[in-house]
Amino acid sequence: MHPQPQPCIALVAGEASGDLLGAALMQALRERIPGVRFVGVAGERMRAAGCEPLGDSAELAVMGLVEPLKHLPRLLRLRRRLHERFVAMRVDFFVGIDSPAFNLGLARALRDAGVATAQYVSPQVWAWRRGRVKSIARAVDAVLCLLPFEPAAYAGLPVRAEFVGHPLADAIAPESAREAARAALGLAAHDVVLALLPGSRAGEIGRLGADFARAAVELQQRQSEPLVVLAPMVSAGREAQFCAQVQAAGARVRLLQGRADEVLAAADVALVASGTATLQAMLHGVPMVVAYRLAPLTAFIARDLGLVKLTHFSLPNLLAGEALVPEFFQQAVQPAALADALQAMLADNARRAMLQQRFRALHATLRRDGAARAATVIHELLLARGALAGREEVA
Repeated sequence: MHPQPQPCIALVAGEASGDLLGAALMQALRERIPGVRFVGVAGERMRAAGCEPLGDSAELAVMGLVEPLKHLPRLLRLRRRLHERFVAMRVDFFVGIDSPAFNLGLARALRDAGVATAQYVSPQVWAWRRGRVKSIARAVDAVLCLLPFEPAAYAGLPVRAEFVGHPLADAIAPESAREAARAALGLAAHDVVLALLPGSRAGEIGRLGADFARAAVELQQRQSEPLVVLAPMVSAGREAQFCAQVQAAGARVRLLQGRADEVLAAADVALVASGTATLQAMLHGVPMVVAYRLAPLTAFIARDLGLVKLTHFSLPNLLAGEALVPEFFQQAVQPAALADALQAMLADNARRAMLQQRFRALHATLRRDGAARAATVIHELLLARGALAGREEVA
């Protein structure tokens, strides 16, 4: 007899971080299910890994509580089109990768149509709208959590919630790559290096970039020895956007496309927009100052109306459960204040050593072969649904 068609897994990844997670997950799934087919909304890495694109991850790169509203008609059309295509293709499994506002609605509709579903990256239910866990449990069969404290939020609900670890912790070696990174970037061993990461989205750079550039100017003026400032950018568009802000501030900053891992490995200290980049910096052992600024209306809803209830907002502090690194939010994001915090960190060798030690311990907690663990959960759910039955060659 001829072999049956291999299962088809649909994935929808939001923006660059979701594309990275998706590509690693696809590779891990292929090791368990040779010949598996992937379709969906993909970025460059997922397409290179063999995902048949039905849309681009950049289409979902909207953020905040209010800002996505102007994109709502387009996003609803995209979600409806994807639902129709996935049902028509009779996909065996759907994985929403991050972008929960988009993916959970799609997952719920597909699950109602008989498709097994999972959400890869738990929504931040520990931060705001904690009552969402019930609707999440109705939408998916499994939640694949990147952070160790997340599964507890789903306790007692009919959904499989597992801490699988963070793929970034697997990708970044615990051993320091400082010397190699400095050599690759043309830096001397004695150079004092500041990494600037003002965000991966246009809105983030628009709200933070100018202050980051001015903080770099102020710190350069204060330092008795030359300060090398490096800014890795996720794309040519974001590089051009930040370059204009750097020039307006009169900052001496070397901008690079990509190469964030090399820059962070080489840096003595970093100024980072809150988000995945803070985790990336932590995994490289870089002492950091974290800043974030939301659009005014979003900030009012989140903070002043008490929708968000968090003591800390940066991932290193959330993972540690204490204020390891300085955080600046909204009006507190001022160039002089950022420069003060960076200067204090550069001057305190003992503090930097303590942070590096704590960061290594947190790295070990997150380093769990995350993509493989996530793939194992999906594989087990496919087996439980009988989606792999009869797929093997029968004599």
